[in-house]
Amino acid sequence: MKKIYLETRAAVVFLVACSVCLFMILSAVFNYEKTAVSPLLVIIPALVLSADGITAWFWCVAPYRHAKHMLSLFASGYSFSGISDVRYPLSREMEDVQTKVTELLNTDQMMNLSKRQAQFIALQNQINPHFLYNTLEGIRSEALTSGLESVASMAEALSTFFRYTISQVENLVTLKMELDNTQNYFFIQQYRFGRRLHLSVEIDEEDRERVLKYKIPKLTLQPIIENSIIHGLEGKMGEGHLRIKVVTTKDRLLITVSDDGTGIDEKMLDEIRNSFTVRSFNYVTGGAGGQHSGIALQNVNNRIKILFGEEFGLTIESCIGVGTDVHISLPCTTTVSTEFSADGDKK
Repeated sequence: MKKIYLETRAAVVFLVACSVCLFMILSAVFNYEKTAVSPLLVIIPALVLSADGITAWFWCVAPYRHAKHMLSLFASGYSFSGISDVRYPLSREMEDVQTKVTELLNTDQMMNLSKRQAQFIALQNQINPHFLYNTLEGIRSEALTSGLESVASMAEALSTFFRYTISQVENLVTLKMELDNTQNYFFIQQYRFGRRLHLSVEIDEEDRERVLKYKIPKLTLQPIIENSIIHGLEGKMGEGHLRIKVVTTKDRLLITVSDDGTGIDEKMLDEIRNSFTVRSFNYVTGGAGGQHSGIALQNVNNRIKILFGEEFGLTIESCIGVGTDVHISLPCTTTVSTEFSADGDKK
């Protein structure tokens, strides 16, 4: 069935109304001198106008309000699918725009674009990482020669951390790789905080080998751990404890990152939770508020939803003076279906 656009519907309703009004005017002119006028000349146009009004509501106004609502959801960032859910486009041009935007928002294309951009940036700045690695290796060698093993260990940890963060552009890595990077980052932080910080990782030993092979978005855990240290444990008196707990269900990988830090007040907690419901990428620009404690969490949450869908992502619980729990929900997968090769084809 051929689609009738809202602009066409509105034109049809308008022409019918104009035709009825013109008919009534002409009838009044031709019957001006007649003493008896048939009631049908009034009743029929009135019924047609009433039917035209009802048709205008259900055929034009209601679909327009639905389209306006869906587009407002898309514009506010609440739903990326809002623009594709508009069932009654205003015109053919608007339908073409919907189709194009839907194609651009397709997860595969977005991830392909992100990977190409990451590869381009890595190639563009490849001299900088190599310079950094060589410098750190030089510091490490000099430290070993001088017997400064702690300095050598820190230089090696920094080199490993930057190599993982900068050089690799994969969207998904194994849980083991992500945990190794997180523990390496924590090792670096211990040089600053000493024995004040403690990190534990809990995984069921029976399922450990299988669970560590699951794929998760790269840099999922480290930003959350960093966020917990900076905004939760740094201002706490005494020791601070971080815990990463990994459990699985039939089809989900559930990771909880907990700290016993200062906690988050209700206003800030509401802002962070609200940021999880809005698909916005404003944090990428690094504008005002870039140091907001929820920015790292919003970043991780958005990347998970882009890769796996709206049903996955982050939730957060916190209590002042007690600590904070960040819950990560991911699918149990060992594949790289969202990964792309350099030429844009799926692996």
